[in-house]
Amino acid sequence: MSDTPTLDELRISIARMERRTPARGTAAVRFGVPAIDQAANPAIPGGGLAAAALHEVAGAGAEAEHGAAAALLIAGLLARRRGPVLWALDRRDLFAPALAGAGLHPDRVVFAEAGRAVLLVMEEALRHAGLAGVVGEVTGRLGLTASRRLQLAAEASGVPGFALRRTWGEALVEEPNAAATRWRVGALPSPPPLPHAPGVPGLGRARWQLDLVRCRGGAPGTWIVEACDAKGRLALAADVCDRQAGEHRRERSRRRAG
Repeated sequence: MSDTPTLDELRISIARMERRTPARGTAAVRFGVPAIDQAANPAIPGGGLAAAALHEVAGAGAEAEHGAAAALLIAGLLARRRGPVLWALDRRDLFAPALAGAGLHPDRVVFAEAGRAVLLVMEEALRHAGLAGVVGEVTGRLGLTASRRLQLAAEASGVPGFALRRTWGEALVEEPNAAATRWRVGALPSPPPLPHAPGVPGLGRARWQLDLVRCRGGAPGTWIVEACDAKGRLALAADVCDRQAGEHRRERSRRRAG
């Protein structure tokens, strides 16, 4: 990889942040939701996303509707890891206060306006073991060769990489690549906050549908969660929890009856 002044400046910024805050290391990137991290038949081996790996996250539809949910999911996952985060921008439209709302304070983030060099910047940043994570906004294709280079860099440093797909299209998001997991995040309507006001939607905590489309060594899965709070914490949607608890009670009753 050839050096450029931009990459030199990037290395200096990362080095300064690494000295200030050591990263957590190669611990799994956990969702903090037992139904996802500790399922009886785990969709994700290891109780969370592998740290030393590349992961792909895309909105479940049009960028304007679902793209923010995908970005905020990544922000929330990295918010609970120690150390700086490198975020390679494809364009100048990232709203930093929204990241803070998902627990990732902008002071922890090195923002690199990479344009068409997003993959190049991601690969360089993934070589720095002191980072909590690397995010790259990928527009267009992410083929096997480019994604394999990112995966190898993540494996060498133990730093998780996230390819945030900015362009929706079945041909783009379904093409093969080397990502260890591939996610689709869809924004769902918020529930009404009061049981006696079912006709007032949209005032409760935002909800997302998380679809694990592919997982190396695992299985696909779908979960309905409440969006990341100000500390990056997700939660299984309350009515889903109630439904699962009811199913568990009925199953225990059937076993006793049998």
